[in-house]
Amino acid sequence: MTTPFEKPQIISHIQKSLNYTVFDSKWIPCSAKFVCLGNFARGTGVMQIYEVQHGEVQLVKEIEKARPIKCGTFGATSLQQRHIATGDFDGNLSVWNLEVPDVPVYSVKAHKEIVNSIDGVGGLGIGDGAPEIVTGSRDGTVKVWDSRQKDTPVANMEPVEGETKRDCWTVAFGHAFNDQDRCVCAGYDNGDIKLFDLRNMSLRWEKNIQNGVCCVEFDRKDINMNKLVATSLEGKFHVFDLRTQHPTKGFASVSEKAHKSTVWQVRHLPQNRDIFMTAGGAGNLQLWKYEYPAQRSKKDSDELEMGVAGAVTLLQNVTLSSQPIGSLDWSPDKQGLCVCSAFDQTVRVLIVTKLSRL
Repeated sequence: MTTPFEKPQIISHIQKSLNYTVFDSKWIPCSAKFVCLGNFARGTGVMQIYEVQHGEVQLVKEIEKARPIKCGTFGATSLQQRHIATGDFDGNLSVWNLEVPDVPVYSVKAHKEIVNSIDGVGGLGIGDGAPEIVTGSRDGTVKVWDSRQKDTPVANMEPVEGETKRDCWTVAFGHAFNDQDRCVCAGYDNGDIKLFDLRNMSLRWEKNIQNGVCCVEFDRKDINMNKLVATSLEGKFHVFDLRTQHPTKGFASVSEKAHKSTVWQVRHLPQNRDIFMTAGGAGNLQLWKYEYPAQRSKKDSDELEMGVAGAVTLLQNVTLSSQPIGSLDWSPDKQGLCVCSAFDQTVRVLIVTKLSRL
């Protein structure tokens, strides 16, 4: 049994009050800088770049835009360019060079309504194949974009004629382990989780978890599908083992009632895919470890392979704010360094200790 001193600690290293509502925060790869995205009270969008220096954060640049910015990703850019792709309240997808951010290097009217979620793959040396961006919107559609192709999406997953359109709250790339294979997972306000296979342009799997899906993330984007975590409105998260898909039962999963309120975010540690952090509506963070079962698959009564779910262990729990923590991002370069933003208009730089011992 680990003593309290041996457990990882979540330390609030720096906190910075902002004069706007912050929706997303992301580390700039290969740097000590991060970007905050949000909107001013006057209805305009803002991007701020901060640098961590000597235990403080210094504002490097502030960029104001016409429309509030909801989400951003560096996942489809090269390590040399480090362009950020953002989705805004008007449904626009824009790619920005943060050195000269006056006009976007790529922009498209991606959706009719707000872009709720965005993810990228094929950049930063993560995931094989073309650099692509996926957007999910309130208009019910999930679209995949290649910034080398103007105006038209590479793929468009939308409700069929006559089907009710559901608000898509979250999207994530995965399964990008070679040039051809790639999957997108999307979560919706009615509890639907859909896994789209981009190679075959088909719906590979779907499940309803009875409650709005706030966030989905694969443990790694660039490996053969391994695990997926989905978080929900009523405080639960589900971990799906994606290695074995049963023809009728789908993927094995384990669920955990983690927070007393909405689980807004889940983020896997870049240096260890079995460690992840969840961010809650009560302003708390929880650090978890997934333990694999002795055997990850077994045969059912019809001799068909079915998955076996593992277990999750709570490593640490800390309350940082009285308001929901809406964004969370691990530093890809420095293990244990993390940035999160909450709706108390504060961004925090955190240090999580002892992760290498887990």
